[in-house]
Amino acid sequence: MRISRLFSLTLRENPTEAEVASHRLLVRAGFIRQLGAGIFSYLPLAYRVIHNIMTIMREEMNTIGGQEILMPVVQPADTWKETGRYFQIGSEMGRFKDKTGHDMVLAMTHEEVVSDLVRGTIRSYRQLPALIYHLQTKWRDDPRPRAGLIRVREFIMLDSYSLDADWQGLDAQYKNHYDAYFKIFNRCGLPAVAVRSDSGMMGGKEAHEYMYLTPIGEDSLLFCDACGYSANRQVAMFRKPDPRPEEALPIEKVATPGASSIEDLARFLNISPEQTAKAVFFSAHFSADGGDQDKLVFAVVRGDMEVNETKVANLVKASELRPATDEEIIASGAQPGYASPVGLQGVMVVVDDLVARSSNLVAGANDAGFHLRNVNYGRDYSATITGDIASAREGDPCPECGAPMRLVRGVEVGNIFKLGTRYSDALGCTFLDEQGSSQPVIMGSYGIGVGRLMACIAEEHHDERGLIWPASVAPYPVHMVILPGKEVDTSRIAASIEAALTEAGLEPLVDDRVDSAGVKFNDADLIGLPVRLTVSERAFKQGGVEMKLRASGESSIVPLEQVVGAVRSILDGLSRID
Repeated sequence: MRISRLFSLTLRENPTEAEVASHRLLVRAGFIRQLGAGIFSYLPLAYRVIHNIMTIMREEMNTIGGQEILMPVVQPADTWKETGRYFQIGSEMGRFKDKTGHDMVLAMTHEEVVSDLVRGTIRSYRQLPALIYHLQTKWRDDPRPRAGLIRVREFIMLDSYSLDADWQGLDAQYKNHYDAYFKIFNRCGLPAVAVRSDSGMMGGKEAHEYMYLTPIGEDSLLFCDACGYSANRQVAMFRKPDPRPEEALPIEKVATPGASSIEDLARFLNISPEQTAKAVFFSAHFSADGGDQDKLVFAVVRGDMEVNETKVANLVKASELRPATDEEIIASGAQPGYASPVGLQGVMVVVDDLVARSSNLVAGANDAGFHLRNVNYGRDYSATITGDIASAREGDPCPECGAPMRLVRGVEVGNIFKLGTRYSDALGCTFLDEQGSSQPVIMGSYGIGVGRLMACIAEEHHDERGLIWPASVAPYPVHMVILPGKEVDTSRIAASIEAALTEAGLEPLVDDRVDSAGVKFNDADLIGLPVRLTVSERAFKQGGVEMKLRASGESSIVPLEQVVGAVRSILDGLSRID
């Protein structure tokens, strides 16, 4: 490919809206262009990277027995209503009506479509196990797209679905995906770790996320270096202390003027935050066949801890959760800054299990400027539900071994879910076992965002000059720069090398533009192909062409007749998986 014909344009300046390196460099190097918030076009260079990533994905999925199919992006809402997710998922789902007035959705994921296929295809245990996958566009109307391709609304995803006759089969396919995903990330040159995660809208009994650890990540992850425990903070557990046994003392209302925060309250009463109960209000949205409903949720944790919104949503089974407004809190009979579960009516009260075991805490009095001493769960108030709703933090004890955990930021690049019979039960996906009895198909769901993976590779592999693509996914293996000569016909030499490389399956990107050497070298560094060949009069007089590696900067003169072999040897070494 000649750069003079390439549908692309490099930029000298960073785009003003770009927040992270991958976004800046992918735009500047002419890989992507933004159409709207969270909506991007992939230009030829980017799409070649996407193609290479998808080739790796297909190879690894086929290795574990996957069969590729293609399912629609636009789907009738009927099956989503059968599973209930049409009512449970909020505004992120793209909903519309076709011209006949039929409810339709844009695919966020494909569990419903797969289940519809399964119930029309799977009849006998002899057809199981099975594994199907596809690479398809998805739409999620994320309200906060950011960081270029890291968080978008439209994206390409590899998603696969395992079908089994029993739970042991699901365990085996889950393990196969667990290992295959590490191979995919390794071949793409991206370091990733797997952590336990929230199953979220997918449902199911177990889930893991694959994380690229980076400060730009929005996910917070907890790791225990002592025993290997790891989890997304959304679901991370930690070993909570055993409260000191105390006799329940009489409740007492005390004036606490201006002490509307836990810090101010502890200072005013000369107590520690551990002796207080923190109140956090949410507005929870519940969706069901019977219609939508909003309820006020009053979450209570110990004063030195933070409420975990995901844990609260999972515990109460809310489809959406948002912080409640002061007006909503006041309407419930509570007082912002001085709220208390004591005496509160008509509110869903969710209490952390540590608070339920703690005695004589200080809580609000639902009266501005006042708190209650010696509040005890069970005696003074009750809960709609109790459970773990506290967020794990840096240094908290590991739930498995008790060692301090560390907090790290990361970007989710893949996830795997044990769905079980969640969708089979809802859509009637059954088969006849060896005894002729009807059994539900046991399902698993697995996915990797392709564009996000490309962006994370760019985040991991770049320097101040530009991108540095791993050989396995680079859009072209070689960037050939032609510099005009006075005594040597460099264009003729370059054409010969280009033909030899292309015949060997190493098609180069050839910079044949009438530009200065500086412009061409800067663009080569910006685009970031693994090997740069410079065809110049100077290099020819030194015995051949200059070969320079983008990652290391190492350069050498290679004789013309050895160029193909030298390039292949270098690329083979760069592509080798440790």
